[in-house]
Amino acid sequence: MMDLGLLLIRLVVGVAFIGHGSQKLFGWFGGYGLKGTGGWMESIGIKPGVAMAFMAGASELLGGLLFASGVFTWIGALLITATMLVAIVKVHAKNGFWITQNGYEYNLILIVVAIGIALIGPGAYTLL
Repeated sequence: MMDLGLLLIRLVVGVAFIGHGSQKLFGWFGGYGLKGTGGWMESIGIKPGVAMAFMAGASELLGGLLFASGVFTWIGALLITATMLVAIVKVHAKNGFWITQNGYEYNLILIVVAIGIALIGPGAYTLL
């Protein structure tokens, strides 16, 4: 049962990151693509915006793929953690903890889940 639980956690978190990366890179799922995301990043002081949007989107997409598949899970977790740390520092920390005030609560939960899975391993159900 533990292996099934790990699979469920990896799939939900990983697919969410695949989606967020796709929003930034390709404008899918209601996202703004590289140009729109890059413009927003520039507006909050992350420069050069388009290059940083590409890095964030690629990290989320690759991190999500690795995490969900259970292949090199620790690298996926590292990419997810790095992306969420930047989100906390640049966007959410100033708003406090609670997500209802646009705080870092959700980002921190994702970091803890990613690190926790990396530490205990992906479980038996992986693509390799």
